[in-house]
Amino acid sequence: MLKWKSILLHLGLIAGLIMSIFPFYWLLVMATRTTSEIYSFPPKLWFGPHLFDNIARVLSSIDFFGAFWNTLFVASACTLLVLFFDSLAGFTFAKFNFPGKKWLFVLLLATMMVPAQLSLVPSFVIMAEFGWVGTYKALIIPGMVNAFGIFWIRQYAQESVPSELLDAGKIDGCGFFRLYWNISLPILRPALSFLAAFTFIGVWNDYLWPLIILNDENKFTLQVALSSLNGIYTTDYSMVIAGTLLAVIPLIVMFLFISKQFISDIAAGAIKS
Repeated sequence: MLKWKSILLHLGLIAGLIMSIFPFYWLLVMATRTTSEIYSFPPKLWFGPHLFDNIARVLSSIDFFGAFWNTLFVASACTLLVLFFDSLAGFTFAKFNFPGKKWLFVLLLATMMVPAQLSLVPSFVIMAEFGWVGTYKALIIPGMVNAFGIFWIRQYAQESVPSELLDAGKIDGCGFFRLYWNISLPILRPALSFLAAFTFIGVWNDYLWPLIILNDENKFTLQVALSSLNGIYTTDYSMVIAGTLLAVIPLIVMFLFISKQFISDIAAGAIKS
C-alpha cells in the first residue's frame, strides 16, 4: 500500500512539474517559429529554425539593450530600497512596542486590500507636482516601500528572531540600529531572499505605471519597449514572443540564483536550531 502511495505521489509531482515547465517550453518553441507556423494546426511542438532571425528583428525594431539596462537599474534600486526599509519596519513591528503600533499595523494591512489601479491618478498628480514625470524617481521612490514586504518580514521576525538574543544585545550596549543590522539581518536572510525575488520580478514585469509616467523613449523600461512591437493593424507574434523570451531569461537566471540562496539559508537555519 505504501509503495502505491509513493508511486502516485511521484506521478503527481511529475505531472505538476510538466505543467509548470510546459509554458516556458512553449514560449521557446514559438520564438523559433514564424507567425504563420504559430497559427498552424496541428501545432508544431518542436523547435524551428527562426530563433535568431526573430531575435535580430527584435533588436532592429527597438532599443532592447537600452531598455534592458533601464529596467535593471530601476528594478535593482527598488529591490535594494525595499529590502532595507521593509526589513527595518517589519523588524520594528515584530520586536518593539510603541504607541499606536496595533492600529498602524491594521492600517498597513488595509492598504494591501486597495487595488493598485485606484492610486494611478493621484500618484500621477503627485509626481507632476514634484516635477518627476518622465524621470526614474517616479518609478523608484514610490516603490521603495510596500505593505506586503513589511507584513512578510514582521511575520518572519516574530518567529525567527529570539527576544532573548535582542535582550542580550541590549545588555551589551547595542542600540536599535545595531540590533537590527548585526543581530536580526543575518537571521532574516531567507525572508529577505524571497522578498528580493518577489520585488525584483514585480518591478521587472511592471508595465502600466512606467507606460503612464515615462515620456522619453530613451528611458523606456523593457515592458514598455516590448509593447511597441505590437503593430496597429497586424502583429508579428513570432517577433513579440522572441522579445518576451529575451525579457524572461534574466528573471529565470535571477530566480535560480536567489532560490538556491533561499534554500541554503533555510537549511543553515534548520541545522543551527
